[in-house]
Amino acid sequence: MALYNATILDHYQNPRNVGALEAADAVGIVENPACGDVLQLYLQMQGGRIALATFKTFGCAPAIAASSLLTEMIRGATLEQIQQIKKEDIAEAMGGLPPMKLHCAVLAADALQAVAKDHRARMGMSKLKTG
Repeated sequence: MALYNATILDHYQNPRNVGALEAADAVGIVENPACGDVLQLYLQMQGGRIALATFKTFGCAPAIAASSLLTEMIRGATLEQIQQIKKEDIAEAMGGLPPMKLHCAVLAADALQAVAKDHRARMGMSKLKTG
């Protein structure tokens, strides 16, 4: 039995939206000090929605897969919407994760909060409206 499912393997072997985004409107950088994984998430906004999301991840296969899948999940969403995405949502979208790799979904969820915080700071807002 394979350790990782087809979704994880696909996003690891064929990651989408890889690379730094020079014209990013927001950047979120998070790391897991326990395993050393680092995720850099870049957003380009248009009309209050995410027009483009890219990433650079240094880590294991599920961390790269989570990052790739995340960029697809959030395209077209608002910052308020992405702040509602939880680690469980990401793990489910990945088709499940082994318990020892759940931290990869946590890293991706943390990146969403970090990128939203960076966008607020760049826009001079203390918090985003929810609703």
